[in-house]
Amino acid sequence: MSTTLITERPVQLHGSPLALWTLRRLGWTLDFSGLPGPQGVMVVYPHTSNFDFPIGLLAKWAMGLQVNFWGKDSLFRVPLFGAWMKWLGGVPVNRSAPGGLVAQAADHLRRCRNENTFAWLVVAPEGTRKLTDGWRSGFYRVAHQADVPLGLATIDFGRRHIAVSQFVRLSGQQESDMAHVAHLLGDPKGYHPANASPVRIT
Repeated sequence: MSTTLITERPVQLHGSPLALWTLRRLGWTLDFSGLPGPQGVMVVYPHTSNFDFPIGLLAKWAMGLQVNFWGKDSLFRVPLFGAWMKWLGGVPVNRSAPGGLVAQAADHLRRCRNENTFAWLVVAPEGTRKLTDGWRSGFYRVAHQADVPLGLATIDFGRRHIAVSQFVRLSGQQESDMAHVAHLLGDPKGYHPANASPVRIT
């Protein structure tokens, strides 16, 4: 079994014209034509700067995409900011206990599929803005265990282009899956290009 590229986009969303206009005024373009299903996991790459968040937030609103995302638990303890993060869909993560988090996230996505409710989890797979040896494995295990599509989103500061246009179904063969993911992602430039971690699970 090999990684499967998903080409159908049956889930169409309606985003904010104001958010799209704002992105364009800032010089950004957006490539998004819908989702392959109502549940899934999406990685956003590369994550090299705090500037990724406001640009990604504008793109989220422009697409009309309701998502949950993982964030450092310390951020959610900041007065007002933590409440705002939760309102945006943030889920606090204790990095010292990834196994339990993966199981909970996979169970949540399976339950949403059984109930036919919308649920997409967005993850920065590096887990940090600093250069590392590769990606954390949480996103992969959640998508594979829940048997949901994996979306590949890029924020390219070099071209000022955001793409949410590639979706795959993982085979469970991690090395070959990640080679396919790396090929599809290409070489988007982060705000700090030297901090972009290689596309591999370590």
